[in-house]
This record gives sequence, structure tokens and C-alpha cells, in this order.
Amino acid sequence: MNTLKTVFLLGALTGLLMLIGGYFGGQTGVVVAFIFAMIMNLGSYWFSDKIVLRMYQAQEVSESQAPELYRMVKDLAMKASMPMPRVYIIPTDTPNAFATGRNENHAVVAATEGILRILNRDELEGVLAHELTHIKNKDMLIGSIAATIAGAIVMLANMAQWAAIFGGLGGRDDEGEGGGGGMIGLIVMAILAPIAATIIQMAISRSREYMADAGGAKVSGKPYGLASALEKISRASQQIPLDANPSTAHMFIVNPLTGRSLMNLFSTHPPVEERVARLRKMMPGA
Repeated sequence: MNTLKTVFLLGALTGLLMLIGGYFGGQTGVVVAFIFAMIMNLGSYWFSDKIVLRMYQAQEVSESQAPELYRMVKDLAMKASMPMPRVYIIPTDTPNAFATGRNENHAVVAATEGILRILNRDELEGVLAHELTHIKNKDMLIGSIAATIAGAIVMLANMAQWAAIFGGLGGRDDEGEGGGGGMIGLIVMAILAPIAATIIQMAISRSREYMADAGGAKVSGKPYGLASALEKISRASQQIPLDANPSTAHMFIVNPLTGRSLMNLFSTHPPVEERVARLRKMMPGA
């Protein structure tokens, strides 16, 4: 169901891009905006692991440096039938974790010092399995595709904004729709298109979180552990907030921007309560 939802949402983003481009730029406008957005996001996709790890001062650890964490990741990767990712620890007391890397062979799992302190073994295994599922499901690639299309939509919306400022691009006005109507259309598109693209992009991210929860519960065999971990991380994040960059918020297992009301309006994560409820339905006897 969540896979179908992701396909539908990506289709909606693409349709929105075509609609906006066709409105005032035709096929040329769509192609140009898409190429520029693809170039910008390709660099982010290719170097995302290095960028985000440096941003949070994460340090790679070996089996001798963090034996329990390393072996846990190794065992879960074997259960998930995927290569062993590199393991990093983030020096912060805020409990959280994320995965990054462009594919299974260039993957990274990072956990904070805080999460290693507050979670028991079952809970930590659930979190790590969740992150490995993100890698296996190619969520980095899907997120990059969504970002590329959304970026193209924003670029077209900016073009529409400048067109409205400088009198429009012609085209539709010449067909008898009237300068006022065409201008209003450009202004409305410039305002609403980026909002619509952002909402769809966030919905894709939320759908992938549900899939990673379900996959993580199956890989670890401990849905109760992941459910308990989500509750602990959510509570602790309120007390010890992470100074996170909003552009990376979608990568963490729990939204690090929790508590900032404006950010919650556009949260990349489903409510923790809903995620926990779904996981509890997976428990034996539920």
C-alpha cells in the first residue's frame, strides 16, 4: 500500500511539473527547469553522505572501537541480505539515528551517543534495522528524484513570479484570456505551486517512514523494540533538542525539529503515536 502511495505521489509531482510548465513555458520550460534541478540534486545525491556526516561531526568507528554497535549492524545487515555499511557515531546527547549513501555498496548508518545510552539492545536493534531498510528500499534515490521534480517546480514557479512582475510571458493573453486573468494565474501559480510540491514531497517521505518501520520490525524480529525506541527518542528529543539543519531533518528516524511549531506544519515524519500503533499491530497476539 505504501509503495503504491509513493508511486502515486511521484506521479502527482510529475503531473504538477508538466501542468505548470505547460501553462506558461511549454515543453521547453519543463525540460530546462528539470535539467537545472537534476544537476543541483545530483551533487547532493552523490555526496550526501560526506556532506551530512561532516555537518554533524560524525566519526567512523571500527569493530574494535565500538564492538557492540558494529556487530549489531553487521548481524542485521546479514539478516537483511545486504552489504555491511560503514558505521558512524555522532557526538551529541540527543538520541537519534540516520542512514545515508547513494546505494547499498556506499551506505552509512549513524547513531548518536545519546541513543546508544538510552536504548536497550532490542530497541537499538529495531532502530538500526529501520535505517538498514531505508538503504535497502533505495529511499535516498527516491528522495532525490522527488527533490529533483520539486526543485523544477519551484524553479518554474519563480519564473512565473518574475513573469508576473514584468508583465507576463504573453502566450495565453494573446489567445484572448485577458491580461488580468493571465497575470492572476501566474501569481497564484507562483504562490501555490511550491507549497503543493512541498506537501507532496513530505507525503512521500512519510510513506517511506512507514515502510522502513515495517521493514525494520521484520528484519530485527522485534517490533516492540522499535516501538519502544520511537517513544523514548521522541520524549528525549523534547528535553534535549538537536541543533539540526532543516534540510536534513527527513534523514533522522525521529524528526529532530520536534517542538518547533512552524516546522511541524511541514514535518517529514508521521506522528510517532501513529507509527507506534502500527508497530504494535505487528506484535504476536495483536
